[in-house]
Amino acid sequence: MKDVTDNVLKNVIKPRKQETHKYNYGNVLLIGGNKNYGGAIIMSAQAAVNSGAGLVTVASDPINMTSIHSVVPEAIFQDYTDGNNLKNLIKKMNVVTIGTGLGNEEQSLKILKLVFQTIKTDQALIIDGSAFSLIDEHNLKLPNSKVILTPHQGEWERISGIQIKDQTVDNNEKFLKTLSENKVVLVLKKHRTEIYYRDHVWRNTSGNASMATAGMGDTLAGMISGFCAQFQDMEASICAAVYLHGLIGDKLSKEQYVTTPSKISQLIPSEMKFYSEN
Repeated sequence: MKDVTDNVLKNVIKPRKQETHKYNYGNVLLIGGNKNYGGAIIMSAQAAVNSGAGLVTVASDPINMTSIHSVVPEAIFQDYTDGNNLKNLIKKMNVVTIGTGLGNEEQSLKILKLVFQTIKTDQALIIDGSAFSLIDEHNLKLPNSKVILTPHQGEWERISGIQIKDQTVDNNEKFLKTLSENKVVLVLKKHRTEIYYRDHVWRNTSGNASMATAGMGDTLAGMISGFCAQFQDMEASICAAVYLHGLIGDKLSKEQYVTTPSKISQLIPSEMKFYSEN
């Protein structure tokens, strides 16, 4: 296992070329936010936008439309109950992220199945939050795409059957090999988050207890989405997003007892600017 340090930020985040436009930095689709958990998808969208994704679309419950337009005006809203429109959207994306605040209703399951059926092999699919409960309860098989799982330890226990105390590198790797024909990437969220990418295992070295608050994982999912959309090296992009997420939390914790997800997102652009020049 290797440690993730700030070297990954210097390697991944480079100055932008002047002759570029938004489509050079990736298309991200975030799917989630039912009527009870609209805040989750909003936090994820804030993070994706501030991480530099060229275009961010949020497919959510119609009840969240006004809030999303108000809080994240940079994002495009789409009604996730319109299956045909959602299917067409998915086909246009570089990165699709599903599960953040999605819930466990029948509608949630229908949307998840549609995504699994539509996603292509060359697209990145980030699976987060409620999607893990649906996968477990309905025994869903992962699609044949670039799948990135972002569970916390409890969610990982549900889909893997590995109790938290037994979640060793060996046990986690063995289960990952059973999940799909393609290699599945695992971002196992914990005190020292672990990233499993093919034959490599990374341990994050940033982050602290002030970040133990609702919405922090939603923000991380948005950051990973934004980084994977615009940077070429997926392994390094995931590691960079995870490390930067914790690094900003470390800086905020010097003055704050609790670090909120929204404040993490606010600082992403300035931190990316710093590392692009150093």
